[in-house]
Amino acid sequence: MSKDASIIVPARLASTRFPQKLLHRVQGKPIILWTAERIRAVAPEFPLYFAVDDDALERCLSTAGFRTVRTRPDRPSGTDRLAEANAIVGASVVINVQGDEPLVTGEQIRALAAGLEGDAAVATLGVRFTEPEDFASPNQVKVVRDRAGCALYFSRSSIPFARDSGGKIDAAWLAQHPCYRHLGLYAYRAEFLQAFCGLEPGFLEQIEKLEQLRAMEHGYRIHVGITEQTTIGIDTPEDIALFEASLTK
Repeated sequence: MSKDASIIVPARLASTRFPQKLLHRVQGKPIILWTAERIRAVAPEFPLYFAVDDDALERCLSTAGFRTVRTRPDRPSGTDRLAEANAIVGASVVINVQGDEPLVTGEQIRALAAGLEGDAAVATLGVRFTEPEDFASPNQVKVVRDRAGCALYFSRSSIPFARDSGGKIDAAWLAQHPCYRHLGLYAYRAEFLQAFCGLEPGFLEQIEKLEQLRAMEHGYRIHVGITEQTTIGIDTPEDIALFEASLTK
């Protein structure tokens, strides 16, 4: 694990499906603070920063005692925002946790850092599918790995395709054949982050609408660690109910 790894959370208010979601209050606390307090509690060994492009987010986090780095509002992606922020932070490894992931675990964060102990430029995580409908959904991104644990491909399609059953699978098939859902948590080497912003968007990336394919198309290796812990990302107002339910457990 890098001794100079920092967590940087790219946080912006613009959201098509759930406007202003990071400031949406659950039990009186904005979602961004649920995430911030969670990270500080489960992974206190990593310096924590928030890359923000908005006064309201900056005030919310700074008032609660969290460090912020101001980034330009016109950045095209969270990865570009991370690169701009790390030009100030100066970490050799950047662990990227999303601001709408208030249930991220310490195990996941440490697994991301460990994924860069080899020669991969990027590390991310996968979790096994258990439900056929999730495996079939284009909203659930799939990843397949090589024997060294590095990604062969990410897709919205159901991969691998079960040819012998004509692609029709059930829970019993998934129990016997490990298939993995990609979790949108990453760790990056600083030199990759700097280079990534200058890479031409990839052909596959533009078809699948998956940014990580740009790295693969340009020859970078992505290590995919396997976790048994899933997360609840808050993408829509409906996801709030799932998060609230988790708080009562």
